[in-house]
Amino acid sequence: MDTGLKTHVLPAGAAATATAAGVLAEGGLVAFPTETVYGLGADAGNASAIARLYEAKGRPAFNPLIAHVADLGAARRIALFDGQALRLADAFWPGPLTLVLPKALSCPVAELATAGLDTVAIRIPAHKVARDIIKAFGGAVVAPSANLSGHVSPTTAEHVNGDLAGRIDMIVDGGPVEVGVESTIVGCFSDPVLLRPGGLTRAEIERVLGHPLQSPPQDAENDAQPIAPGMLASHYAPRTPVRLNASDVHVGEALLAFGPAKVARRECALVVMNLSERGDLAEAAANLFGYLRTLDKRNADAIAVMPIPEDGLGEAINDRLRRAAVGRN
Repeated sequence: MDTGLKTHVLPAGAAATATAAGVLAEGGLVAFPTETVYGLGADAGNASAIARLYEAKGRPAFNPLIAHVADLGAARRIALFDGQALRLADAFWPGPLTLVLPKALSCPVAELATAGLDTVAIRIPAHKVARDIIKAFGGAVVAPSANLSGHVSPTTAEHVNGDLAGRIDMIVDGGPVEVGVESTIVGCFSDPVLLRPGGLTRAEIERVLGHPLQSPPQDAENDAQPIAPGMLASHYAPRTPVRLNASDVHVGEALLAFGPAKVARRECALVVMNLSERGDLAEAAANLFGYLRTLDKRNADAIAVMPIPEDGLGEAINDRLRRAAVGRN
């Protein structure tokens, strides 16, 4: 779908913030940086704008969206917080944590954005550009990753433009993002549940809660009705097949490496990109989507991915890679 719409790209700053707020108020779509990935913003209370967003992304309408707000007061007008949810909000907002909570009685977020669920996903982004735009707009902004649905999430304005030029109204260019993987999602039910690993580690969250996070129910990850964003099995997928935990390289493959270790037949790789030469998981997370995009353009038979530890941010990285591998197999 190329509507012939002119997508304006403006550098982050006061002029871009004011323009973006105006576009959102008129039902338009604006991509902007958060600390995690670039988000595609729409007025959370405008069902028509949200429908445009789904269409622009090619996103399944049953996949719920995250409402981004400027402060805790705005969040509490949307959802009901219990003591555990407030502890998490106080500890980690603004930041890469999304909370899934029961809707408030007068929740202003459109039903289309919550996919008909009785819960709503909320977060307060830490990125100054994102927060300035949300404050200037004056309401909640839904902002899934600014890419075609199922494709690799964008970490630069160039990534957004490559996927969505002609489909959206505006891109605010705030440079590369810092975290590079989406927010961690915690369902604040009777016992908090880790619904999606992300830019905030399980250990940090459990330290604040004082007890382990629960795992989602077995039927939570299905293509019929996910209970949180990013829980479709086929998600974050490049077009090139992905082969995980590779100990060698096949002729015609690209190699996504990690750390100083070598793999057998490395010389067979069409191209090699190392997420972090020194084995730093934070650096690997920041590079993940950009490197997948680059390798996806090399016309390789497959992308061979070296093993990555499950520690800390490795849990989120491996979650994205497993979804990438499912997506095109």
